[in-house]
Amino acid sequence: MSTFPLTRHRRLRTSPDLRDLVAETQLHRNDLVVPLFVTGEGPEQQPIDSMPGYFRYAPQALLRRMEDYMNKGLTRFILYAKISTAAKDNTGLGALDPSGLFPAAIAQIKSVFPECTLFTDIALDPYSSYGHDGLVKDGEIVNDPTVEVLAQMAVLHAASGADFVAPSDMMDGRVLALRRALDKAGYLQTGILAYSAKYASAFYGPFRDALDSAPGFGDKSTYQMDYRNAREAIKETLADIEEGADLVMVKPALAYLDIITRIRAVSPVPIAAYQVSGEYSMIKAAAEKGWLQEERAIQETLIAIKRAGADVIITYFAEQTLPWLS
Repeated sequence: MSTFPLTRHRRLRTSPDLRDLVAETQLHRNDLVVPLFVTGEGPEQQPIDSMPGYFRYAPQALLRRMEDYMNKGLTRFILYAKISTAAKDNTGLGALDPSGLFPAAIAQIKSVFPECTLFTDIALDPYSSYGHDGLVKDGEIVNDPTVEVLAQMAVLHAASGADFVAPSDMMDGRVLALRRALDKAGYLQTGILAYSAKYASAFYGPFRDALDSAPGFGDKSTYQMDYRNAREAIKETLADIEEGADLVMVKPALAYLDIITRIRAVSPVPIAAYQVSGEYSMIKAAAEKGWLQEERAIQETLIAIKRAGADVIITYFAEQTLPWLS
């Protein structure tokens, strides 16, 4: 008599078509948001040394690149601005200039591509001479004065055409302040994507190269989350939802899949996860060395993020995924 079990799990793995049939997790292009970097100086297309294959763009070049994305069915973008060193200070006033690089780029994008969904970064580190996400006083990143500037910045972005503002600063109370400011200014339909569980991570280095926004002193541990904490992420997220966040985010993604899952269990709003620059660059560097298969690694990591519970994935690999997306 056979001693093998009646149930043979491998029956459902015998062919690619059958594996696709019973796959529990599918990734679709509608899940993806493309990060974009705009700059007001230098060549039209500027390679980012620590992010092979990724670029900063001057405004007109950015519009051409976006057209390419749009033609391929990628219609959701999150925009970041590289501000010139001469324009940086410790007041945040550069972030409030209606004719500045960021609001001008937003207006151009929405004029040319009104059908796209545009998220815009709300934080002061690109504008800060200290490289911090908030105003600095006596060596401390101060919360409430920073929030006042961020609220004005959000209104400016909304006036320029942003569909969603995305506060990435991790200051306390900023979601409520942004919601009140947006509503008071009449931008009731402008949404908020809150960086709710943003950890003080080693994986942000290439992004800071892209925007020249590394902190000039210390680190960001007094406002970004401690990577040893998980319950705190739930507390932060629920507070942001109560304050009016329409979507919440976990950042980074791969080292925090457990956080995505924990928040998925309690969040009534969609969850975004950011596959950050360090995650992108690690895969690129290892693939260049021949240490792993790049396409397989991209697929596996993105599926892992979706499987953990993310509804939205911000990733620098968005275009590379198109040949195999659902």
